[in-house]
Amino acid sequence: MGILNVTPDSFSDGGLHADTAHAVEHGFALAADGADIVDVGGESTRPGARPVPEREELARVLPVVRELAAGGVRVSIDTMHASVAQAAVNAGASMVNDVSGGLADPRMADIVADTGMPYVVMHWRAPSHLMQRHADYQDVVQDVPGELCRRIQELSGRGVREEQIVLDPGLGFAKRPEHDWALLAHLSALTALGLPVLVGASRKSFLTTLHDTPSPAPATERDAATTAVSALAAAAGAWGIRVHNVPANRDAVRVAAAWRAGRTGAGWPGAAKEHLAQGR
Repeated sequence: MGILNVTPDSFSDGGLHADTAHAVEHGFALAADGADIVDVGGESTRPGARPVPEREELARVLPVVRELAAGGVRVSIDTMHASVAQAAVNAGASMVNDVSGGLADPRMADIVADTGMPYVVMHWRAPSHLMQRHADYQDVVQDVPGELCRRIQELSGRGVREEQIVLDPGLGFAKRPEHDWALLAHLSALTALGLPVLVGASRKSFLTTLHDTPSPAPATERDAATTAVSALAAAAGAWGIRVHNVPANRDAVRVAAAWRAGRTGAGWPGAAKEHLAQGR
C-alpha cells in the first residue's frame, strides 16, 4: 500500500503532493513502482495534528481519487469521516482505511456495511492531538488485540462482515516506542485472530530509537529501518504494509515471501509467487 498524503502538514511528506496535479502524478508513480493499493489521505494524523473540516478534506482527496481510479489504480481512502468515505467510494475508491476503526464517526459502520468495501480497522484510542495521553497498557500485546476484537464485535453488530475487515495495530497511535516494538515482535497475536493484518511503520518516529544520535533522524532518513520492518512483518504473516518508498519495500515483501517459501521446502520461485498472490 503506497502512501499518498494530499496534505500540507503530514509528518514525512506534508506539502509535497498538496495540489491535485502533483498528487495524481505521484499516485500513478506509486502504482508504477509496484504498489497494489494507493492510499489517499487528506487529513494528517501525525501526533498533535488538529482535525480538518470535512469540506476541505473532500476538496483535497476527491479529484485525486477520481483520476487515479479512472486510470486503473486501486485506491484506498484514508479517512475517519463517513461522508468522505462515501464520496470517495462514489468517485472510485475500493477500500476504506479508517485510523479510528469507526470510533471517530459512528456513521462509518453504516457506510462500510452498505458498500461492502474492504475496511481497515486500526487500533485507536483518541484524536491525534490527545492520543499520547492514552499510551498506558497493562500488556500491550494482549490489550491491543483485545480492543480490536471488541471493535470487530461492535462493527459486526452494525452489519459489517468480518470478511471485509483488515486489522491494523496502529503503530505510533497512543503508543510509545516500546509498545510499537512489542507489537511488531508479537505480530502473531494479531494474525491469530484470523483476519488480514496491515502494518504501517513507514518513517515513524519509533524507528529513531535505533539511532545513537543526539537528535532524531529526519523522516526521510528512516527508509532503511522501514524496509527491515517490512521484511520482518511480511515474514511474520502480515497481509500488507503501508509505506512511502514502494520499490525497496516491494523487494522486502518478496524477500519475505521467498523466505517463507524456503521454510516449506517448496523453494523459489513457484511457492514464493504463490505466497505473494495469496497475501501470505
